[in-house]
Amino acid sequence: MIDRLFTIALSPSNSIALDLSAMNTELNSSVYGNTSAFCEYINEKLAGKIGFGGYLEHRVIYESHENFATASADFRNIHLGMDFWAEAGTSVFAPLSGVVHSFQVNPGSGNYGPTIILYHPEENIYSLYGHLASSDLESLEVGMQVTAGQKLCHLGNPDENGGWPPHLHFQLIRDLQGFQGDYPGVCSMRDVAFYAQNCPDPARF
Repeated sequence: MIDRLFTIALSPSNSIALDLSAMNTELNSSVYGNTSAFCEYINEKLAGKIGFGGYLEHRVIYESHENFATASADFRNIHLGMDFWAEAGTSVFAPLSGVVHSFQVNPGSGNYGPTIILYHPEENIYSLYGHLASSDLESLEVGMQVTAGQKLCHLGNPDENGGWPPHLHFQLIRDLQGFQGDYPGVCSMRDVAFYAQNCPDPARF
């Protein structure tokens, strides 16, 4: 499925796995706490390739954003989707046919920014696309048909995508639990068993 998201099939020659986990000692608060520094770090790692990874990755990069705190003593720091890092404006294509379920701008530092959710009836699953360009939402309508391979959206820049280095947050969801245009993309360790079942690994789907 993930090979259908871009104009090229990902391979070792054009893509690279990025480690943004808590084990990566290069990622300290002086990097992930500053958008420009974070962008520079990601671009150096990419070296012109598409970066990917992050499913169920334990990350500390969310500590600079208050919206990842919980009402309990823990913190949301387990990433539930798969990230694809590339230049702002990079086109993203629908990997499966379906319909537009919902879309909206999720504002605030660290949030998704412009977000699209598709429903795929044949597979009975939803796909979420976050950190997009604002213009991608202008021509959408709920219920609009989307064909596999159709250009769907573009990677947004930090000014519109929640303040992140340009990337796509791609997430599969079995049960949206009533959400519209949004769904948790990060959970706390105590909730990971549920979300791992409800949000399967896109690389294995």
